[in-house]
Amino acid sequence: MPRPAGRVLTLLELLQSGGTRTVAELAERLDVDPRTVRRYVGQLVDLDVPVESVRGRYGGYRLGSGYRLPPLMLSDDEALAVLLGLVAGRRTGLVTAGNTASETASAKIRRVLPKHVAHRLGVLLDSLSFTDRSGGFDAPDAPDSGVLLTVADAVSHCRPVSMRYTGGDGRRSERVLHAYGIVAHAGRWYVTGKDAGSGEDRTFRLDRIADARTLPGSFEPPEGLDPAERVESGFATAEYRYEVSLRIHGTADQIRARLPASVATLEESDEEGWLRARIRAERLDWLPPVLASLNRPFTIEHPDELRDLVTAFAERLTSYARCS
Repeated sequence: MPRPAGRVLTLLELLQSGGTRTVAELAERLDVDPRTVRRYVGQLVDLDVPVESVRGRYGGYRLGSGYRLPPLMLSDDEALAVLLGLVAGRRTGLVTAGNTASETASAKIRRVLPKHVAHRLGVLLDSLSFTDRSGGFDAPDAPDSGVLLTVADAVSHCRPVSMRYTGGDGRRSERVLHAYGIVAHAGRWYVTGKDAGSGEDRTFRLDRIADARTLPGSFEPPEGLDPAERVESGFATAEYRYEVSLRIHGTADQIRARLPASVATLEESDEEGWLRARIRAERLDWLPPVLASLNRPFTIEHPDELRDLVTAFAERLTSYARCS
């Protein structure tokens, strides 16, 4: 598509987003001068697109009401964003189980996409699973869509994938991964699989992966594999600054309501009705309010720092309750 034609379509997309756009704003977005913007508007009018001119201090151009959109035209990134939004909406409960609107919308979008794009997105959606944990407060970095689709293709066809990975300490390494699955967990994207170099099972953040490409050959993934469970258990057993051991009186369901599998591992205790919870954490300050929200008797086995934090938290609550 010649560049001027592409800019005309971009102009149409900007006007379709709603509202009145000034000539200066459109010129900046299209990287052209105001005179060229007016020429592009004239081309749209020649195509029977009802572009209206708005006069005044805040004037510019807008689409006439009731204009029917042309056939759907989405880039790979746009289609990926729309479909993943629909899937995440269903998975997180934003769309009720009985509502089929998101399913029919997904089907319509996939029908009108070019075959190669629809196939790649289908491969991604088929290889994707979610954990039950909601995202955190910080907005995480999104993975590159090209990396995401390449890794999904490797998962689907059981092919090794080569990648450059930047660890949390900033160190870069070249790796070959036998990818088992892609998992969306706590607002981030992960791929879990076997590191071909070390032979160990590993989980990697997709936003830290660059230059991903599939390699010749294939591998056999383990039978009965659950990628989401693997990611959650990996977080619960990873090495952290603190190793916390608690005995909690209650059932597994009661404890899991506040300490999910991604946070704590549960073991049988010597005393009936009690379970031992083991937690690995970089910080302890978040634990006292979580333990209080359990509303169950508990004993801190270690570390001593957690006892001090819980005591201080209880004293603060007591002082707040006494305030008139």
